[in-house]
Amino acid sequence: MTTHKSHCLILPYPAQGHINPMLQFSKRLQSKGVKITIATTKSFLKTMQELPNLVSIEAISDGYDDGGRGQAGSFVAYITRFKEVGSDTLAQLIKKLANCGCPVTCIVYDPFLPWAVEVAKNFGLVTAAFFTQNCAVDNIYYHVHKGVIKLPPTKVEEIIVPGFSTIETLSRIESSDVPSFVVSPEAERILEMLVNQFSNLDKVDWVLINSFYELEKEVIDWMAKIYPIKTIGPTIPSMYLDKRLPDDKEYGLSLFKPMAYECLNWLNQQPINSVVYVSFGSLAKLEADQMEELAWGLKNSNKNFLWVVRSTEESKLPKNFVEELKLTRENKGLVVSWCPQLQVLEHKSIGCFLTHCGWNSTLEAISLGVPMLTMPQWTDQPTNAKLVKDVWEMGVRAKQDEKGIVRREVIEECIKLVMEEEKGKVIRENAKKLKQLARNAVDEGGSSDKNIQEFVSKLVTISQVGN
Repeated sequence: MTTHKSHCLILPYPAQGHINPMLQFSKRLQSKGVKITIATTKSFLKTMQELPNLVSIEAISDGYDDGGRGQAGSFVAYITRFKEVGSDTLAQLIKKLANCGCPVTCIVYDPFLPWAVEVAKNFGLVTAAFFTQNCAVDNIYYHVHKGVIKLPPTKVEEIIVPGFSTIETLSRIESSDVPSFVVSPEAERILEMLVNQFSNLDKVDWVLINSFYELEKEVIDWMAKIYPIKTIGPTIPSMYLDKRLPDDKEYGLSLFKPMAYECLNWLNQQPINSVVYVSFGSLAKLEADQMEELAWGLKNSNKNFLWVVRSTEESKLPKNFVEELKLTRENKGLVVSWCPQLQVLEHKSIGCFLTHCGWNSTLEAISLGVPMLTMPQWTDQPTNAKLVKDVWEMGVRAKQDEKGIVRREVIEECIKLVMEEEKGKVIRENAKKLKQLARNAVDEGGSSDKNIQEFVSKLVTISQVGN
């Protein structure tokens, strides 16, 4: 006999930025007595440097067990095959878990994989869609799905997004503020997948959003009239927020091996609020000329900087840049291949986060109260950067030139603004306020905590009826 109240099968899209938020949500559910099984692809599991030991993990197939998305050749081939093989192997897993005496109650799935709803319904299971992006971005994709907005915009124009009208700084947004997609067949397919997240959302029982109510209440209230939306974030380890889950210090899942000792040892030698931390996440690729501008912008700012440059991107750095850094007596800069980002953002020496503004990184900066300098690249990042600068006012955005490059002078100027000027003080104050709101949301009785508790209570009721 199981002692668990219910059993949730979690199905993320196989990418670190999607799995980590769902993994953190799983830990919250588990702390409230729900059994968790995370189902991810064999190909993804093969790439992991480390795996979480706090939850059960099972493998399904995307049809490309040796190389995943890379093996497929094109995105459309990958998604098409994943739907076919994934549906079949997910069904097999549900049967296997039932035969083991631990039947699944609910499937929490990433809307990138909408076919999971049909699999769940075939077994009579309830479903929850888990959106890893914020509600504002989801709102834009919803209106693309409805044909109200066209992406990418055909020209530089102001765009009116329903649901944003009550927020003065969002009531009219520019084309540079909406999710961007280069005009290519591959990008069109990715956009199609993002829009298709809403294709069968009317069939699900819950819509969970990786955000918190106090951060986006106007947009959430608007979207909640259409779907049964519940915010459950920020989904970062508890020890950086409410500290109610003492074992939850890390995500526990990583594609890259962090240079933790080198990063933290170097940061310990730097003055308080003196360091610019620079990272573009696990996927973004900068062009060589942008890397050069960034390198000189950082160096010319005369600020200490910790810069994450993945090993696959190192060749784009200016010649001898790293070697010359090592020779300087001031110990001004450190370039690493990967770092423990939460530990870095929490460090007292960090004064600013230069980021691509992916949602996970943005939520981490909000949760730890770190001002941001944003250089968005594509998809949801321009919208996140707009929110950071104009709605939450806890950062600035570095403007691109007509060639799409942020020049060194602009980077230098933005760093100075955040770390030295009067505007920077206001940004830091706003960052502190949002940090407190984020913690309150997941703490006992907070908006996200209440939503998670309500979700668990309904699962328990369903399980009891099923038994």
